[in-house]
Amino acid sequence: MTRRRTPRTSVIRLTTGRTARTLLHPYGHREPVLALDFGATCVLVTTRGPVTTEDLTFARRLAREAARYARSVERSLLALGDTRETTATRRAA
Repeated sequence: MTRRRTPRTSVIRLTTGRTARTLLHPYGHREPVLALDFGATCVLVTTRGPVTTEDLTFARRLAREAARYARSVERSLLALGDTRETTATRRAA
């Protein structure tokens, strides 16, 4: 990750749980939308207009960081000695 050029003015923390989910809306003739739904709050990730190579670069970075996050959560769960959830998750993926 590169160093930020501008300071953060705010941080929003959205925690996962039973109600949190992700949804992809892959529209055929317009830009796709990724929805991160946390119950009362929903974050939509999309492009400014027609898809560009910069959008693809961001999407790949997002996927890579999401995969790293999943591995980190899995390691944390395994460290607690709970293997039931990770085994079921692997089968479902």
